[in-house]
Parts: sequence; structure tokens; C-alpha cells
Amino acid sequence: MSRGDLTDAEWAALESLLPVSNNRCGRWRDHRQVINGIIHRLGAHAPQPPGGGGAPGEALGRSRGGLTTKVHLASDGQCRPLALLVTPGRRADCTQFIPVLDKIRVPRVGSGRPRRLPDSVSADRAYSNSKIRTYLRRRGISHAIPEKRDTIAARERRGPRGGRPPGFDTQRYAARNTVERAVNKLKQFRAVATRYDKRAYVYLGTVTAAAVLIWLRS
Repeated sequence: MSRGDLTDAEWAALESLLPVSNNRCGRWRDHRQVINGIIHRLGAHAPQPPGGGGAPGEALGRSRGGLTTKVHLASDGQCRPLALLVTPGRRADCTQFIPVLDKIRVPRVGSGRPRRLPDSVSADRAYSNSKIRTYLRRRGISHAIPEKRDTIAARERRGPRGGRPPGFDTQRYAARNTVERAVNKLKQFRAVATRYDKRAYVYLGTVTAAAVLIWLRS
């Protein structure tokens, strides 16, 4: 077994989830061999530089650093990714908050539909706007998102008409770094930290494969 390959325990967790092989020669002759190849590719340099100058639909955006891509994600309390999206690097984080949460699907033990709503959400000031707060309130999701300074100032200027400030749990907010740590785990894979995939769907697959390994090895 080469360094980084699936262990027997990791393979046992994955094997039942994969398509049944037809025992023919071809791509799926050996699932474990293919997955080990994907793992090797995640950590190796695979020079396929993005082309087209930021073609529409390829999650490439021109910024100060050149062509960039941004990974938006939600993670659980153990820094394991729950949902992923990729967008051009110039896209604001807050615009993807709702799409990311809508992608969460956590299978239940035994029967039943996957769980879609978290108990609570922690995020920084970049996600503090009325649209996000309304979305969370309508779905009964508690949150720890600090108000922006200009929002606080506007409410105070209105006096009693400004309403009450939203509840804020400082201890829960302190745990928001789980997302940052999840991002750092993803960036340990070279093919995630430096995008070599031309197509957005291929890069999303690369990030997803890295997320699966994080779950297997957490």
C-alpha cells in the first residue's frame, strides 16, 4: 500500500456505497485502485491550468491575484464539510449562505429522510443582513451572527423605533472557527489549494473527494 492510500477500515466504510463491478476490463475494474488514484491526484501536481480568461459557468473570476475560485461551505462541529459550492473568486460570501445551507443533507441512522436543518449556525459579520436573518428565523434555526457596526448605529439613531437587537451567544460565536479549520483541512490537498481543473464541475468533484477523505479520516 502506497502512502496516502485507503486503509482497510476506510475501504470497508466506502465499499458498500460504490456501484457493483461487472468484472470487465475498464474504468471500474477495481474501485479501490481507482479511488487510490484519485487520492494520489488530490495531493499531486496535475498541471491543467484554467483557460478561456474566466469563461462563464466555470467558477472563475478575475481579481487582484488573477483568475480565482472561491469555495463556500458549511461544516459541523468537528470541522467536517456538510455542503460545498464553488463560485468565481470575486463573489461575495453572503450571497452563497442560503444556497449552501439548502444543500445540507445528513443521512439518519436507520430509516427516515436526511436531516436538512442544523440546530444552530455561527457566522461572522459578512453574513449579517436581513435576508439571511429572515431565512434562519422562518426555519427556526438559532444563530450567532454579530451585527455590523453601521446596522447597530442605524438602530440606535431610531431610538425606540429601531427595535431590539437580535440575540447573540458569545460562546456559540467563538466556535465559528470550525469552518475556518475545515477550510484549512481542505487546503492540505494540493489540488484543492491550487486549482488545476479547467471545468468548474471537475473542480467541485475534486473538493468533494477531499471532503469525503476528511470524513473518513476524522
